[in-house]
Amino acid sequence: MSQNLHEADTVAQRGAGTVWAVMAASVSPVVKLDEVTKEFGATRALDRVSVTISPGEFVAVIGRSGAGKTTLLRCLSRAAVASSGRIWFGEEDLAAVTGSRLRAHRARVGMIFQQFNLVRRLRVLDNVLIGRLPHVRGWWRWATLLRRFPADERAVARRALAHVGLLDRAWQRTDTLSGGEQQRVAIAKILAQEPRIILGDEPVASLDMANGAMVMETLRRVATEAGVTVITTLHHVDYARRYADRVLGFRQGALVFDGAPAALDEPALTRIFDGVPSGAAEASAEYTLPGAELVAT
Repeated sequence: MSQNLHEADTVAQRGAGTVWAVMAASVSPVVKLDEVTKEFGATRALDRVSVTISPGEFVAVIGRSGAGKTTLLRCLSRAAVASSGRIWFGEEDLAAVTGSRLRAHRARVGMIFQQFNLVRRLRVLDNVLIGRLPHVRGWWRWATLLRRFPADERAVARRALAHVGLLDRAWQRTDTLSGGEQQRVAIAKILAQEPRIILGDEPVASLDMANGAMVMETLRRVATEAGVTVITTLHHVDYARRYADRVLGFRQGALVFDGAPAALDEPALTRIFDGVPSGAAEASAEYTLPGAELVAT
């Protein structure tokens, strides 16, 4: 197949105005945690966490390493099961989800990781098409083993790439892209999956500030334009202040802050970071975005 973009790709680049063109079928449920506790032996990773998250919210989760941030995401994706309490996705109790229902739940949760989780030797478009696998039916599922997808699935993948501004790289090998571009490909793959919720585990921690800001802007648009809930752990408070609708602060497994980014004042940060004021946290000029202080978790 030619490495040049087809005319259809160019049309998609011009016509993809919003993420709705990619995720028209996605509607986020209300997510509710009711006294959720998760224990690993004698360690309590989550301590009686109760919170309700509305559809389309962009939620940043901050706290020190080991505060429970990743455990929260694992419980939401059902990679881990809460020791006690309940997690609800709409009317569905995740504790009761097994078998095909569990597979369906995991298919509707888009996970974005720090290390991208892409097949770097494949072309960009092929990586995005992996996100379409749950939607492929019949004999086409066998054809995907040879990287053959129906035209309508390829169109969805092209629209996802157009949304993150990388349609012109569709036929390029993924390992030739920068780190920031690869993370945007990972987001395009998630958009193609048509998830009902997107979870990010430190998605910008390995990126420089310019690329990190671009990735955060992309996630912000997903929440704003499509109304898809985004819940992401963040290593830097400044990203939470700039992009989130709401911030959850964890300390030693407990939810100690739940509020607007503007409420992240010195006392709140001191409470979240276990008595270490923001001015004492690790930060440097090269990691500081203009007009805001950066605090490392």
